[in-house]
Amino acid sequence: MRKKIIIGNWKMNPGLTDAQDLVFKLKNYAFKNKQVDVCVCPPSAYLVTIMNILKDTSILIGAQNMFYKEEGAFTGETSPKMLRDLNVGMVIIGHSERRQFFHETDQDINLKIKSALKFGLVPIVCVGEDLQTREKGNAESWVKGQVEAALKDLNQNDIEKLILAYEPIWAIGTGKVCSGEDANKIIEMIRATIKAHSSESSSNNVRILYGGSVKSDNFNDHIKFENIDGGLVGGASLNFEEFIKIINLANNVHALH
Repeated sequence: MRKKIIIGNWKMNPGLTDAQDLVFKLKNYAFKNKQVDVCVCPPSAYLVTIMNILKDTSILIGAQNMFYKEEGAFTGETSPKMLRDLNVGMVIIGHSERRQFFHETDQDINLKIKSALKFGLVPIVCVGEDLQTREKGNAESWVKGQVEAALKDLNQNDIEKLILAYEPIWAIGTGKVCSGEDANKIIEMIRATIKAHSSESSSNNVRILYGGSVKSDNFNDHIKFENIDGGLVGGASLNFEEFIKIINLANNVHALH
């Protein structure tokens, strides 16, 4: 059985004092089920501070972004080598906000994935369609294209190191809901795409998450599906009590299996 994982993407939030308060609460919380991984992805400016607080815990640390070059004249960017030097374990790649606001292409994302893998980072690769694409009935073909582009030139060993996150853009902060059944259908297609590109083993081993405005009152509808291995949590990960509820939902599902 694939290990569940809950990842908190803080985006460009919160202030430093609130960030420290949140991770101290997480640090002091007794995680009852070691079968579920927990990861937080703070803003890059806070990585060292947060890592120092959580260094003696089982909580994983991820970055929200990186550039694909190891070093160079790229003002404002963070390299995979820098993240490795900090002992960061994971990095979000291809989030819809990076694609939308910073115009990252599928080719950029593929380069970032390869670079992250080279430096021993686990890429958390985001894919998903906007409302217009879904309403035209092209959601599956769109997401399939993103997955195929992400996997380009990767061997089976590399593919099995990835975490994928399906984030329907139209369900993020809009009040619209992507049901567990709809999410599971897309994630089944993602697994089939991985199998076609690599192998059944890769398809079975890659963890695929749901990431469309995950909250404790809707996540149970998603995590109950065996194909869905956890959640990429945005705003709800900034609230300690809410984040713990989401983690516990994953714990409970794992216990049932």
